[in-house]
Amino acid sequence: MVETTKPNSPNPSTEDLSRQIELLKTDIARLTETISEMGRAKGRTYADEARRRVNSVRADAEHRANEMRGHAEEKMDEVEAYVQQNPTTALGIAALVGVIVGFMTRR
Repeated sequence: MVETTKPNSPNPSTEDLSRQIELLKTDIARLTETISEMGRAKGRTYADEARRRVNSVRADAEHRANEMRGHAEEKMDEVEAYVQQNPTTALGIAALVGVIVGFMTRR
């Protein structure tokens, strides 16, 4: 790291000071590079974690969407079966809903 002056010389020479300053510059450059690399590594770690979480949320959303799609298809099958078994009642319900919607949109 930093060299000290010779114990025999009571006053450091300009040359000694210049050498020590150069060593300090080199040490600071190494420290700066080390800190930069640590920052880049942390950034990569955070980016990887964010990617992992996004993928997890996406997979969960797709799973839930598939569940809802299946549930909606089941309900549509039930409605179709009801309409086939009770066509008159289904027609009456549809007409009533149409009248109610008509009254609501009239105002």
